[in-house]
Amino acid sequence: MKKVIIVFLFILALSAAYLLFYDVKKINPLASDNKRIESQIAEVKKLINKNSNYNNKIAFFIDMKIPSGKNRFFIYDLKSNKIIDKGLVAHGSGSETGVKGKLRFSNVPNSLSTSLGKYFIGNSYYGKFGKSYKLYGLDETNDNAFKRDIVFHYYYDVPYKEKDGYICNSYGCPMVNKKYFDRVSRLIDSSESDILMSIYY
Repeated sequence: MKKVIIVFLFILALSAAYLLFYDVKKINPLASDNKRIESQIAEVKKLINKNSNYNNKIAFFIDMKIPSGKNRFFIYDLKSNKIIDKGLVAHGSGSETGVKGKLRFSNVPNSLSTSLGKYFIGNSYYGKFGKSYKLYGLDETNDNAFKRDIVFHYYYDVPYKEKDGYICNSYGCPMVNKKYFDRVSRLIDSSESDILMSIYY
């Protein structure tokens, strides 16, 4: 009888473990997205530790592996280590390859492409897209950002809510919905130090 109970308990434990693992997979199907952002967070924190001019509380992360119709612009609280807001963001038309879900990237002027790498967000100004922020590339992959007029701005054709498929493209700038831009803008304007933005793939 003892053996039967032990076998039963063992099977029960195995079943519980399987269900737990299955539920975790169901809850968190995008584990690869989490790994990508974790490595970017670690890099940004290293950069902040080396330079006190950068904001050590908030950073922005844009995951270009995520389809443009899904939230892929993340506002991250570096102190509590959690995403506190997210929204849609467009990529450059020059980054299209003709294969949906596959992008290319360029730092070349007039390529109309998104450039990967870390940026710091500079001063705001008012241009053809309204209020915008100058972006300064910190890596070899994006050090032409200022020369290319790559800025952070809004555009009314960018949807506010997630949708199936893909959204409009920019000329290489990270471009968001006006409503989302206003929230991000408040954070940038209230920051006494430069906020970092990491665009990765």
